[in-house]
Amino acid sequence: MLRIALLALLAAAAVDAAVPMSNPVLRMRGGGKSFPKLPDSVKPGVVTGKALKELLATAKEHGYAIPAVNCVTSSSVNQVLEAAAKYQSPVMIQFSNGGSQFMAGKSLPNSKEGLEACVLGAVAGAHYVRNVAKAYGVPVVLHSDHCAKKLLPWFDGMLAADEEYYKKNGEPLFSSHMLDLSEEPLKENIETCVKYMERMAKIDCLLEMELGITGGEEDGVNNEHVDNASMYSQPDEIWQVYKALAAIKNSQFTIAAAFGNVHGVYKAGNVVLRPEILGNAQTYIKEQLKCKEDKPVNFVFHGGSGSEKDKIELALKNGVIKMNIDTDTQWAFWDGIRAFEEKNHDYLQGQIGNPEGKDKPNKKYYDPRICHRAGEESMAERLVQAAKDLNCVNVL
Repeated sequence: MLRIALLALLAAAAVDAAVPMSNPVLRMRGGGKSFPKLPDSVKPGVVTGKALKELLATAKEHGYAIPAVNCVTSSSVNQVLEAAAKYQSPVMIQFSNGGSQFMAGKSLPNSKEGLEACVLGAVAGAHYVRNVAKAYGVPVVLHSDHCAKKLLPWFDGMLAADEEYYKKNGEPLFSSHMLDLSEEPLKENIETCVKYMERMAKIDCLLEMELGITGGEEDGVNNEHVDNASMYSQPDEIWQVYKALAAIKNSQFTIAAAFGNVHGVYKAGNVVLRPEILGNAQTYIKEQLKCKEDKPVNFVFHGGSGSEKDKIELALKNGVIKMNIDTDTQWAFWDGIRAFEEKNHDYLQGQIGNPEGKDKPNKKYYDPRICHRAGEESMAERLVQAAKDLNCVNVL
């Protein structure tokens, strides 16, 4: 009887989270007050709680994923927002641990016990995003990226800022946070996620968790030599996570399940993506829940840079609603600056003197606003291409 009751509870949670086709709420998606193709709850600026839930449900329903980009400066935040406004799409702005520290300043104290600069940078970045996002006229999901066990002080600091913001504003500072305990035993991973989900559910904050290991290297976390088997999650493992988190009242969560993902860009053929794993998991969990929803899980695609388009399309079909794009955007920013230097090389060899005359000033070439703008424009263009790959263009 206890098992039947639990399954009934989880099935109800799945129906509520997925909002199936028969639910009247689904028919309200689109024709919203702010965006014709999105629900009324979704407005320009940072989205949280119900608005975030309905935004992700709409993405899954219509078969697109939201690009998620790691930002390290106010300039990179602006690039992402500029691109989103250009391709008329929601976007996710996220801060990694290292990116947060860079945002605050690498010279600040940052002890292992408190990660003070990381907390400060993430919170400062979040407030900056909140101050400017609405002006760009697009919905923004404000997120923090991979948090391993050793980085939990950073997570705790951000969550404390969320709770303080919630007291004053009725919503968290961030839309969501990610816990990446994939290197820990599955039992510990789930138990820790449950502990934090119980706390986050009280303030309408979404939890993203990672199951299985994303290969490659990012932000000082090196998984280039992990066991190949750990890079592919099993349906029952995903079900264990879903069951535990869905049982928490008011929980919202996404799962970054491993299907061969690798951070960085690698030569074609060196990475074997198997997004069918996500489809198999959806079928398995639907059977466990005995629910009508074909895709009860909201999946996240990590290590998306350089992925083949057919693999991306299959991942979207199998319930991916977010894809991380970091390495490609880093290169695009640098490539814009590189091209600017190449074009204007003779004007960048000194403050005075160029092909137009030995006494001619070069300030308008080395002014950081000029060369940085070249990088911004290049990165924004790369994000437009990413949005097209994710079917996430003109969806507002």
